[in-house]
Amino acid sequence: MNMPPQVTDRAFERLAEIGAGEKGHALRIAVEGGGCSGFQYDIRLDEPAEDDLVLEGNGERVVVDSVSLPFLTGARIDFSEELIGARFIIDNPNASSSCGCGTSFSI
Repeated sequence: MNMPPQVTDRAFERLAEIGAGEKGHALRIAVEGGGCSGFQYDIRLDEPAEDDLVLEGNGERVVVDSVSLPFLTGARIDFSEELIGARFIIDNPNASSSCGCGTSFSI
């Protein structure tokens, strides 16, 4: 049994702050080919699709499509606020290496 991605309370709180759920949006986490390490994350607000895995918390939703899901097994989706900026981050145990931008990885 593959472990679904986990979403932190902080990530759900940030979605609530920006009013994603009120607008009918969810945070979509997708994996695409490309980037400097072979794969890259596509993180954006989107409407849930029929085949999405929906992770819910705090009245908000994070969705992952069925193609991206195997790449995100056991991953942790969080929100980070630092001096360099605020962003959603993914701690992915499947990534053997990643690049400094934090959005690209290899398996």
